[in-house]
Amino acid sequence: FRLALIQLHVSAVKSDNLQRACGLVREASAKGAKVVALPECFNSPYGTQYFREYAEKIPGESTQKLSEVAKECSVYLIGGSIPEEDGGKLYNTCAVFGPDGAMLAKHRKVHLFDINIPGKIVFKESETLSPGNSFSVFDTSYCKVGLGICYDMRFAEMAQVYGQKGCQLLIYPGAFNMTTGPAHWELLQRGRAVDNQVYVATISPARDEKASYVAWGHSTVVNPWGEVIAKAGAEETVVYTDIDLNKLTEVRQQIPILSQKRCDLYGIEMKK
Repeated sequence: FRLALIQLHVSAVKSDNLQRACGLVREASAKGAKVVALPECFNSPYGTQYFREYAEKIPGESTQKLSEVAKECSVYLIGGSIPEEDGGKLYNTCAVFGPDGAMLAKHRKVHLFDINIPGKIVFKESETLSPGNSFSVFDTSYCKVGLGICYDMRFAEMAQVYGQKGCQLLIYPGAFNMTTGPAHWELLQRGRAVDNQVYVATISPARDEKASYVAWGHSTVVNPWGEVIAKAGAEETVVYTDIDLNKLTEVRQQIPILSQKRCDLYGIEMKK
């Protein structure tokens, strides 16, 4: 099946972001994409100072638009993420919609991005956001998909749980920055793909040098052999790749690590 990653240039005007995102979903569908993904924080600038101002309920304006365009184009749409308000708390949340427009999953970012790299970047999502407390898996007519958001990708245990649950594709909308992007963005994706013998797709906003937080870009797809099979630059673009599940089956047959795990010695436990 064809996968499209929309590396959207995000502005400060929510209505423009929504309009352009939906337009690019239509474009991707017209080019044969059956699964389409948007970047982290696609409807608002990324930054703790913006989350409350742009936050919405789910369902709400942004997710309603996503539901409508998913149905119109008959695609599975991974809605990047938006700031979500619920019960007085804010979350960084990804909503997923099926070809009939129904919401299939809602993933709240589990691991909050709190880092301090002296002289480079200090960022604390926990100043405004609350963490999610659940894994998010959804079925498509092609395969089972596991969801994470950005910083979630650094936690190998989460990807391993998704592997145990039968996921063949992991999708991480994410906005790595100009420090962590060149260092770890591709490395982490290739690691998660090889460890679990799955496809991994990451979707970044396009780079905006004038933004308060400058995203790395380079939305990427990695196959179960650890090869980068599609990659964007820094600008707004749509990346297409064909996901071949036969390739995944071949890799798992050739190097059968999933059946060779020593569960008598170690294991990953999903607590809830």
